[in-house]
Amino acid sequence: MASRSLLFSSITTLFVIFIISISSSMAETDSSVPKSESVPLEAAVHIVYTDRPQHEELEIYHLRTLSSVFASEEAAKGALLYTYKHAACGFSAKLTPEQVEEISKQPGVLQVVPSRTVQLHDKPVNVHHF
Repeated sequence: MASRSLLFSSITTLFVIFIISISSSMAETDSSVPKSESVPLEAAVHIVYTDRPQHEELEIYHLRTLSSVFASEEAAKGALLYTYKHAACGFSAKLTPEQVEEISKQPGVLQVVPSRTVQLHDKPVNVHHF
């Protein structure tokens, strides 16, 4: 009987500790300051989906599109990470929120989405939205 009482007491104590830890972690994430104000805005990887050019090489077209939001072609080359050629037409690049807004307005740009990596069975998988 004493061992049952001790087991019940231990389980109750663990449950209370669990509830307190969840409550404190929820309190830490619930901030009155909006996230955009508390985190500095930096360049992040985005996927830029574009029309497929008719009379221009794909890489040149993507670099020209990207250069429209950078100070130079060299800066655009430094931001360009990958060119998508087969299933989709577009490229990935490191862009600031202002550059995302600007490039979204360029002719031939269909969609700009943040690149996300999710865990699936302990292997990272890139998620791209079409």
